[in-house]
Amino acid sequence: MTLIIDNPFVVFGVSLFAQWGAAYVGDLLRRTVRPITSEERHDFDIVLTASLTLLALIIGFSFSMAVSRYDLRKNYEEVEANAIGTEYVRADLLPAEAATRVRELLKKYLDQRVAFFVATSRPQPSQTAAETAQLQNALWSTVAAVAADQPTPVVTLVVSGMNDVLNAQGYTQAAWWNRIPASAWGMIGLTAIFSNLLLGYREQKTAFLVLLILPLIVSIAFFLIADLDSPHGGIIRVTPHNLLAVSQLMQDTSK
Repeated sequence: MTLIIDNPFVVFGVSLFAQWGAAYVGDLLRRTVRPITSEERHDFDIVLTASLTLLALIIGFSFSMAVSRYDLRKNYEEVEANAIGTEYVRADLLPAEAATRVRELLKKYLDQRVAFFVATSRPQPSQTAAETAQLQNALWSTVAAVAADQPTPVVTLVVSGMNDVLNAQGYTQAAWWNRIPASAWGMIGLTAIFSNLLLGYREQKTAFLVLLILPLIVSIAFFLIADLDSPHGGIIRVTPHNLLAVSQLMQDTSK
């Protein structure tokens, strides 16, 4: 299920096929098993309208969830950029050797964070975690050693900034993991399938375009929701403009 919802194009294809198939099955049941009588049509229309209304509400709520998660990822990208940029400047408060070490590590760390944001596929968890932890440990060890030798308010400010850098990465990772649950996708899909089944059963005449329009519209909505909800896949992704700006600033100041 995760492999499907990670790719919005797969979500679109699967949902379109499943919904159109459900509409076709409903139409087939009407033609071969039992058509709707004129007395039943009014009550059936009420049920169909209610199911389509419910589907629209679920899609609306899911879209709102996806947008909020996308905005959260953008906000934490800005937080990370500000934390790294601020700590790079505060490194001037450290002794020369430690300051040089911190700046070099921050540049490597920033490159890794940019690579994390621009990745077009889900990074390997173990590899990413190991590389991130290694750089974070090196950064923290450097400022902690200075703080142990010189426990001054100025050095404490640098340590506090480094803590912000490390925390920002954790917040970003949590935002990346905060996705629409697979069980929620399953419920949305079942609602769409049964709605199309009812629609196909309700139609008085078989019309290919009529049975295809609703599945196509709903599949486009599913594609947009999956695209916003997927951090690394699809078309709409968080571009690390702020991190790239900080990287450019570091290059300019090091010249």
